[in-house]
Amino acid sequence: QTYVRTGDSGGQARFHFCPDCGAIVLWFPQAMPDVVMVPVGAFADPSFPAPRVSVYEARRHPWTAIPADAEHFD
Repeated sequence: QTYVRTGDSGGQARFHFCPDCGAIVLWFPQAMPDVVMVPVGAFADPSFPAPRVSVYEARRHPWTAIPADAEHFD
């Protein structure tokens, strides 16, 4: 399943969802045509590296923790 979402800036991203559970599998931001984004939650590997970049922190759930050494964009 695919859905196009328009962000606050007016840019769009094309999201692809699992047809069985509805989870976001990957997305393609229109502003970065050579980039494919994959949510960390798609990996069930506890040794998966921590995020290096954090975006939209103002909208995050209060129980989430952002690594101190991550780049911060809001």
